[in-house]
Amino acid sequence: MDEIKLNTSELAERARDLRAGQRVLLSGTAYTSRDAAHKRIIEMLDRGEEPPYPLKGAAIYYAGPTPAPEGMPIGSCGPTTSARMDPYAPRLLELGLKCMIGKGGRSSQVVEAMKQSGAVYLCAVGGAGALAARCITECQVIAFEDLGCESVKRLTLRDFPLIVGIDSLGGSILV
Repeated sequence: MDEIKLNTSELAERARDLRAGQRVLLSGTAYTSRDAAHKRIIEMLDRGEEPPYPLKGAAIYYAGPTPAPEGMPIGSCGPTTSARMDPYAPRLLELGLKCMIGKGGRSSQVVEAMKQSGAVYLCAVGGAGALAARCITECQVIAFEDLGCESVKRLTLRDFPLIVGIDSLGGSILV
């Protein structure tokens, strides 16, 4: 199967066309958020505040990158177990999130929310964080700096290799 080159700016239009098992080379902007950041984002939404990044059409990478070594924009940046974000994902999907990147399975509630919103879950290879970092050309902390490696970062991806783990129809490679 050929790799699909996709930019994050195209996710709102193309996420529904992706199918479980397809390989994707993703470029564009993605935001890191793990469970501590997700909790704060939900609290912000509950107070009527804007989240630290626009959710409509966004891609979230569940990762907590290590500090950048000399001459690199980021350190090791492997995926975090996605199920930890399951309590928060349906609300973010309802607000327009189109892509989640991580590793491992998702709850039936998340899969149902993905089907309703036309979103996709892309899997990154666990244990290959140093290789993943080679596909990140820029990294900027944009929120919750006190969380350290779990702060929210805006990443610029270039041909980040991923596999469609769960598609917008509920098709899945995860058993």
